[in-house]
Amino acid sequence: MSTVLYVTAHPLDKRTSYSLSVGNEFIQTYRELNPNDEVIHLDLYKMNIPQLDAEVLSGWSQLRNGSSFEQLSSGSQTKVARLSELIDQFLTADKIVVVNPVWNFLFPPVLKAYIDAICVAGKTFSYTPNGIIGLASDKKLLHIQASGSVLSQGPAASFEFSHRYLTAICKFIGIPSIEVIYIEGTGAEPDKAPTIKEKAIQRALELARSF
Repeated sequence: MSTVLYVTAHPLDKRTSYSLSVGNEFIQTYRELNPNDEVIHLDLYKMNIPQLDAEVLSGWSQLRNGSSFEQLSSGSQTKVARLSELIDQFLTADKIVVVNPVWNFLFPPVLKAYIDAICVAGKTFSYTPNGIIGLASDKKLLHIQASGSVLSQGPAASFEFSHRYLTAICKFIGIPSIEVIYIEGTGAEPDKAPTIKEKAIQRALELARSF
């Protein structure tokens, strides 16, 4: 039995979002093929994900310097505890599916906030005399991404920061396997959007059988 985190970063729903519609096809097929696996949906727009603000950074610093959790301010306690919950949940997962649109060449800010929550020294990576070592090598990740322009290749490829960033984060924390499904060009060629979406769905159904 595996635990799958289905992480979605879109404020709309599958009826109006290309990324969510393809993601839904993937996760429904995956559930059918793996009925004993636990799938946990993290809708980032409906979650409490503390930003790394002064209360968080101050709280972490106090804990590193020997203060007890009870000595932190109430604001620091609430945010530090919530971030601990998120990293613990991530650590128990075997597989992660990340679904997002591209806005201005990057994913929505809620996904960056989640990434900040799970990139924690001593948890998902470690500083060593030989450099940084990723500690999440027991996991695999699928990235499903939609964009109005074609960014994975061609003249606009240098503007693709979203999947490249997520790939860098996976390497940083040690995840050895990352697959990607692009749904792209739907804005540039709206007449081809249904075909683009269907092709992505078929790829999603294929990956659901082996993920």
